[in-house]
Amino acid sequence: MNESKLAGRLAFLREAERLKCVLRSGFTSSGRPESTAEHSWRLALMALVFADELEGLDIARVLKLCIVHDLGEAIHGDIPAIHQHAHPGKSAQEREDLHTLTCNLDRPLREEIIALWDEYEAAATPEAQAVKAFDKLETILQHNQGDNPPDFDYAFNLGYGRKHTATAPLFERLREMLDAETSQRHRVAHPK
Repeated sequence: MNESKLAGRLAFLREAERLKCVLRSGFTSSGRPESTAEHSWRLALMALVFADELEGLDIARVLKLCIVHDLGEAIHGDIPAIHQHAHPGKSAQEREDLHTLTCNLDRPLREEIIALWDEYEAAATPEAQAVKAFDKLETILQHNQGDNPPDFDYAFNLGYGRKHTATAPLFERLREMLDAETSQRHRVAHPK
């Protein structure tokens, strides 16, 4: 590998570090805002933990998709799902930002990362569909586990990402379990 390629990859990794600073709408169990990098890490961990239930899928590809899926948020940040309807250009902005973020990479690697992001965004393969489902489930899991402010909207999660979590029995069952937790958190947060 030549020095220029190595330097470009290090430059990319320095830029990608920005994802550690992008905060999401959810909170950790200690009450600290969660970063997008933390979400991506646990999404990959979730895929690894359930890999034995993903028969026929390329687990290495699943993990790559997990790592890349929110990389475009490193520049302009995360838009919470509850507000995405007001940002119809979110996907295009993230793709443009991903191009900017990967500009120092050698062409084959840059094209691979962008192709993985496109695959995820379009849910174009069974692997991407699984990652979409896990992405929604991990978000709900974090919302249920987080030490959230009193006005946190748990009810939103009961409908969030249903089309993605209804694609396989594993995701449907995990969704049922998380929905039960969500309902409980909502009842506690909003007693009658």
